[in-house]
Amino acid sequence: MISKIIVLMGIMSGSSLGWWLGGKIGIMTAVFASAIGAAAGLYFSRQFVKNYLDF
Repeated sequence: MISKIIVLMGIMSGSSLGWWLGGKIGIMTAVFASAIGAAAGLYFSRQFVKNYLDF
Protein backbone atom coordinates (compact mmCIF):
# COMPACT_ATOMS: atom_id res chain seq x y z
CA MET A 1 0.00 0.00 0.00
CA ILE A 2 2.78 2.44 0.87
CA SER A 3 4.44 1.79 -2.48
CA LYS A 4 1.30 2.89 -4.33
CA ILE A 5 1.18 6.07 -2.28
CA ILE A 6 4.83 6.83 -3.05
CA VAL A 7 4.23 6.26 -6.77
CA LEU A 8 1.15 8.49 -6.68
CA MET A 9 3.14 11.24 -4.95
CA GLY A 10 5.89 10.90 -7.59
CA ILE A 11 3.40 11.23 -10.42
CA MET A 12 1.72 14.24 -8.85
CA SER A 13 4.96 16.05 -8.09
CA GLY A 14 6.39 15.36 -11.56
CA SER A 15 3.21 16.54 -13.21
CA SER A 16 3.05 19.68 -11.09
CA LEU A 17 6.67 20.52 -11.80
CA GLY A 18 6.13 20.02 -15.53
CA TRP A 19 3.03 22.18 -15.49
CA TRP A 20 4.82 24.94 -13.60
CA LEU A 21 7.81 24.93 -15.95
CA GLY A 22 5.72 24.67 -19.12
CA GLY A 23 3.26 27.30 -17.94
CA LYS A 24 5.95 29.93 -18.25
CA ILE A 25 5.86 29.41 -22.04
CA GLY A 26 2.20 28.68 -22.80
CA ILE A 27 -0.80 26.52 -22.03
CA MET A 28 -0.08 23.77 -24.59
CA THR A 29 3.53 23.59 -23.49
CA ALA A 30 2.29 23.21 -19.93
CA VAL A 31 0.06 20.29 -20.94
CA PHE A 32 2.86 18.46 -22.73
CA ALA A 33 5.41 19.21 -20.01
CA SER A 34 2.93 17.96 -17.42
CA ALA A 35 2.55 14.65 -19.26
CA ILE A 36 6.30 14.25 -19.56
CA GLY A 37 6.74 15.17 -15.89
CA ALA A 38 4.11 12.61 -14.86
CA ALA A 39 5.88 9.91 -16.85
CA ALA A 40 9.22 10.82 -15.30
CA GLY A 41 7.67 10.86 -11.83
CA LEU A 42 6.17 7.42 -12.46
CA TYR A 43 9.48 5.98 -13.62
CA PHE A 44 11.65 7.42 -10.86
CA SER A 45 9.21 6.70 -8.04
CA ARG A 46 8.84 3.07 -9.19
CA GLN A 47 12.62 2.77 -9.31
CA PHE A 48 12.82 4.20 -5.80
CA VAL A 49 10.26 1.71 -4.49
CA LYS A 50 11.98 -1.19 -6.23
CA ASN A 51 15.48 -0.31 -5.02
CA TYR A 52 14.95 1.05 -1.53
CA LEU A 53 11.84 -0.57 -0.07
CA ASP A 54 11.54 -4.23 0.90
CA PHE A 55 8.14 -5.30 -0.37
